Amino acid sequence: MGHQKAITIKMKRLVLLRHAKSSWDFNVSDKDRPLTEKGINRITMISVNSSSVLSGADLIFSSPANRAIHTACIMINSLGLSFNKIVLKKELYTFELSKLLDFIFNISDDYNSVICVGHNPAFTEAISHLSKRDFIHLPTSAWAELNFSQTKWKNISDGKLKLGIPKEILK
Repeated sequence: MGHQKAITIKMKRLVLLRHAKSSWDFNVSDKDRPLTEKGINRITMISVNSSSVLSGADLIFSSPANRAIHTACIMINSLGLSFNKIVLKKELYTFELSKLLDFIFNISDDYNSVICVGHNPAFTEAISHLSKRDFIHLPTSAWAELNFSQTKWKNISDGKLKLGIPKEILK
């Protein structure tokens, strides 16, 4: 009898992490707005307290907006992850559900677990759409983990939702 290599079919896991609180105190474009000190402290604490959810991703996609990149970098640094895992994607600098879903549905099936760092209202709407639940608002520094029974990103739907809301995590 020959030894056959077992092929494991992996379900897809998506974490949507909204950027930390950003500042309006500077005369810069929306894309260039920095994080506030409170935002920096909060995402650091959320990262450490949510390491089981945030550590296991194959890749971390981030919007190129300053506040999103900074959030992703603080998370990576807080968890001791490799900065090689971060990929900036201009498509994630969107506030529109349809553009966000286009991006997610086109993620390579080589990746089973990804984190996307980006923006509302697209993230809040995507959570409702992909979990088939009425979801009202994803606050800054909050995350939503969606586990799908499907094995291809283009087919994901009806995800099992788990939330990480800062006010609940940091009680």
